[in-house]
Amino acid sequence: MSKAQRAEIDAMLRRPQPEGPRSVEELRAGFRALMARMAVPDTIRTGWTTLGDRPALRVDPEDGPRAGTILYFHGGGFVFGSPETALSLTGNLVARTGFGALSVDYRLAPEHPFPAAIDDTLAAYRALLDSGEDPSTIVFAGDSAGGGLTVTTCLAARDAGLPLPAAVLAFSPGLDATRTGESTVTKEGIDPIFTRAALEHTGGMYLAGADPHQPLLSPAVLADLTGFPPMLIQVGANELLLDDSTRLAVRARSAGVDVALDVTADVPHVFQAFAGVLDEADEALERAALFLTQRLRAARPAHPPVE
Repeated sequence: MSKAQRAEIDAMLRRPQPEGPRSVEELRAGFRALMARMAVPDTIRTGWTTLGDRPALRVDPEDGPRAGTILYFHGGGFVFGSPETALSLTGNLVARTGFGALSVDYRLAPEHPFPAAIDDTLAAYRALLDSGEDPSTIVFAGDSAGGGLTVTTCLAARDAGLPLPAAVLAFSPGLDATRTGESTVTKEGIDPIFTRAALEHTGGMYLAGADPHQPLLSPAVLADLTGFPPMLIQVGANELLLDDSTRLAVRARSAGVDVALDVTADVPHVFQAFAGVLDEADEALERAALFLTQRLRAARPAHPPVE
């Protein structure tokens, strides 16, 4: 691990911000500017398509994808972000696995509060299934709010009677709209990105008055994860949202789910986006790529069935 790399990123993320809550437009512009600084592999190609009536960014290896699809849900607190802002993450997963990815441009709050995002991600998954893709060749992946969507979309799919994907990969997922995790207090000031007030500001836009005490908003404390596919949850130890991940992992284990909780010390929220400048980011992405490759390989028979 590189203390110098971590310290430099921490200092960059702590640069002074305007006082008080920022407008939606300011939040969106600031996030675009931050994520535009992240490195995107030059061995991928991109193009727009439609999935479940929403735009989706197709990300493929330059030499064509292998069998398997990463259905990706971007981060941004359900208020900002897009497939373009997540391209460093989707691009690195594609480059490291050889799978193609579809990154869904789901609707955002406050214009489209809960449950619009889940409706869109579920529709995207249903569209993949309707196109003939086998669920055993699909994995859900996402970061932050999108990491939460990997879980809630699985819940919604199960409730709708749909088969579940082969695996779930969540980077720093947001999984508790009740904000009852101990880390939301103990990591205040240690987390260089979030404050509790900032989480409540964007969270309130997404809730729009909805009761947070329901599985689709707070799966870390309320969801029944029975029947879920294997999960890999990666999170930084400096995050206010750390306990969202740790508590979901406990629930998954209690439900008999194959779950791996991967906690990296002294790194910020969605640290994987700093690939190329933070050793821990590259190492975490390698572990994530191995997980996806193993899960998709395991989901497909090694040989055709004997007639």
